[in-house]
Amino acid sequence: MGNIETISIDQIENILKEKSLKNHHKPKFPDILIELVAFIDVNLFMLLKKIRVICKKATSPNLYYLALTLPLLISCGVSRTIKDIALVTEKNISIPERIQISDSSFSIGSSFISKNKQGLWEMYVEGTPLEIGMITGSLTQELYQNQEAIFFSKIEEIIPSKTSQFLLRKFLAWYNRKMYQYIPQEYKTEIYGVSHFASANYNYIAPPYVRALYLHGAHDIGHALQDLALVGCSSFAVWGTKTEDGGLLVGRNFDFYAGDDFSQEKIVAFIKPTNGHPFMSVTWGGMIGVVSGMNTQGLTVTINAGKSKIPLVAKTPISVVAREILQYASTIDEAVAIAKQREVFVSEAIFISSAKDNKAAIIEVSPKHFGVYEVPNSTQLICTNHFMSKPYLEDKRNNKHIIQSHSAYRFQRMEELISAKKKITPNDAVAVLRNKEGLQDQSIGYGNEKALNQLLAHHGIVFQPEKLLVWVSSNPYQLGEFVAYDLSHVFGGMVKENLSEKDLTIMKDPFLNTQAYANYEANRILEKEIEIAINEEAFISEEKISNFKNNNPDYWKTYYLTGLYYYNTRQYQKAITDFETALQKEITTLPNVEECKKLLKKSKRKAR
Repeated sequence: MGNIETISIDQIENILKEKSLKNHHKPKFPDILIELVAFIDVNLFMLLKKIRVICKKATSPNLYYLALTLPLLISCGVSRTIKDIALVTEKNISIPERIQISDSSFSIGSSFISKNKQGLWEMYVEGTPLEIGMITGSLTQELYQNQEAIFFSKIEEIIPSKTSQFLLRKFLAWYNRKMYQYIPQEYKTEIYGVSHFASANYNYIAPPYVRALYLHGAHDIGHALQDLALVGCSSFAVWGTKTEDGGLLVGRNFDFYAGDDFSQEKIVAFIKPTNGHPFMSVTWGGMIGVVSGMNTQGLTVTINAGKSKIPLVAKTPISVVAREILQYASTIDEAVAIAKQREVFVSEAIFISSAKDNKAAIIEVSPKHFGVYEVPNSTQLICTNHFMSKPYLEDKRNNKHIIQSHSAYRFQRMEELISAKKKITPNDAVAVLRNKEGLQDQSIGYGNEKALNQLLAHHGIVFQPEKLLVWVSSNPYQLGEFVAYDLSHVFGGMVKENLSEKDLTIMKDPFLNTQAYANYEANRILEKEIEIAINEEAFISEEKISNFKNNNPDYWKTYYLTGLYYYNTRQYQKAITDFETALQKEITTLPNVEECKKLLKKSKRKAR
């Protein structure tokens, strides 16, 4: 197994004592894993269930726990990943010192980063993989370290138990043990360069390079392990008779939510690599993968999460596959060929549009299937979070997801909005991405995940591939100004420090200036207070509950939470009223509907 990072017997004994485990019998399942299994979901539970076979041979309680948790305590993947650094061939380069021009502007040679008036960081970097990595790391070091702090503090918020955090670190080290084998060498080199500027505060989790490598799989692991709706993205493309000039027009919301702070410091990166096509992407500190981007060939790439069953080992992160496509493909066929070469570990729709092909297609990848979905004789393509290509037509998990989730609803809503316009312009595309209503313009409450604009997006983005134009949203969500960039200007000659095209800026959403928006933001704070009160059985005043309902009266979750509060405080008649009201609203998913019905039934029974 190579070098193994071991855990001492004293540490094991402390864990056992912390959970008050008794030494006189062998329990059915170790209490020390309960919180971790609850976080990681049923997939890890099934993994541990398989491991229990080994544990039957254990002769003492402590050996039983040690055997059962052994896979979580092994970090041979870390040592092997560290050794993989030896394959970096250009380790001995040096880069010029970073020059600080202002508190929001830095440069290194011809590369630079600066913050525009809309709050977006604009970065231009060129060079070899290691040069790009080290220059990017140096230019963005404060942003990178801040993103790490935000990410790991979020983990601590979700999993406050030190024991569970410890086990999670060990599990992720074991789970990611082979990831380095699946990532192309040039991207590992670039990540290695970036990792020089990681924070030393988190070296207890893993060394910088290993940590940076694993964080590129966070998007994949996040939606696969927890299966949350924090990756409910929506994308569309129109072309031909559906646009004013007949060319492609692409819009996309990246609804990846990892807390408000995570999306505050967005980077619009323009990368000119030694090999492949120059490209732009919307990213954040420490991230070299791609979630939304376009290259100078007029090929765009965006990713939409699908329904996943987690396998037993991490492979190629989807963002790295998307990066490779963006850097080396100029047509849909070339993109498909690249995607076929890579083994992934989650299900994802890779939405591709190509100026050369003047159309779009969806590459649907998963650990077991590979499909390409196109729409012959059509001028539009829509993508949410379910698969449509032939290999997935009989896929039970995908079909169940279509029925139970909000993916199909958002798909239909995009169809509605696109059909309502004879021809779509960039302004129209932005309006689609910002739309907060449900089907047939029904008011479904602000923040409803059935809306295209769920008021949680990391960013919205619009492309005109033939013209090499791209618009990127500024905060908050996709409500701020959409800032325009022309790749032919950025990469076509002398690089200027201000990269945007001011004359093409799309104005902010008027919704930002309304009382409804102010009420929504106030309710986000109230929602957290009510959730804490529910979890801790604390008191919430009727005045706050009344304000909570009045601020967002059409949102089902408003009444679900107040109903749950009343149920927990044995105010069953009030609970009945609120659960009944929730069921009259547009509820996000089928499981949410079933949960409301179950609580309503229990409330009625207890009210007798």
